[in-house]
Amino acid sequence: MASDGKTGSGIWETVKTVFWALVIAGIFRTIFFQPFWIPSGSMKDTLLIGDFLFVNKMAYGYSYASCPSIRIPAVGLDIDAKDICGFLDGDNTRILGGEPERGDIIVFRHPVNGTDFIKRLIGLPGDRIQMKDGVLHINGEAVKLEDAGTFEEEFAAQGPMRLRPRCENGVVGEGATCEKSRQIETFPNGQAHQILNIGRQRSDDTGVYTVPEGHYFFMGDNRDNSTDSRFPQAVGGVGFVPYENLIGRAGRVIFSSAGRSMLFFWTWRGDRFFEKLD
Repeated sequence: MASDGKTGSGIWETVKTVFWALVIAGIFRTIFFQPFWIPSGSMKDTLLIGDFLFVNKMAYGYSYASCPSIRIPAVGLDIDAKDICGFLDGDNTRILGGEPERGDIIVFRHPVNGTDFIKRLIGLPGDRIQMKDGVLHINGEAVKLEDAGTFEEEFAAQGPMRLRPRCENGVVGEGATCEKSRQIETFPNGQAHQILNIGRQRSDDTGVYTVPEGHYFFMGDNRDNSTDSRFPQAVGGVGFVPYENLIGRAGRVIFSSAGRSMLFFWTWRGDRFFEKLD
């Protein structure tokens, strides 16, 4: 009997330990840092498919979007951030709010479908944003561009979604070199970063987007392969993103894997571990 009591007590202690570990992990993720795995190539070559990073949720304060969404389709679990922190929604403000800066790499919640996106902040409230002949214009002025050679990668399936890159050098065979033009783009505040171009397309020439108060305009660094604020929400784009939808700022790649799973150690990109993001 004593043995059975000890066994039952041990199981109960294990359950309590796991429960409190999950609670602490949930609080840590909600308040401090959120893990984020890069699923697509829209931010190349700043971020590559398979990069893993932690998003600083303290950078801009907290809103309903700071709470995690928990979705496990296999067991029918679908808990949205609004289900947990909906009491904070609706006023486009934040608790302990901080203002983002142009050029920040930010994870935000899509205004319509709630999916987490990661893009670079291009336009602040009141800014006028336009693309002319593939060149970004902010408030009527073209940003500074410098040629930075060619970005090369293997034409092959990448990451868990097995996505293949688009190439400026045309249709190439499996395993061949896929090329894109690379430039250094410098914003008026002096922030500089690399962008990629693949070829001419409609989003290289746009009308003027005037960013509403309390909203922001985002674009991917892989300019010709990014669904972002250049595209309206009605056609699957991002549109203008409300202040309350910002989740946090990305500052450093922690880990990176080029393969289908992070467990495939032979696909790890050791040169990207703890790489600072510009």
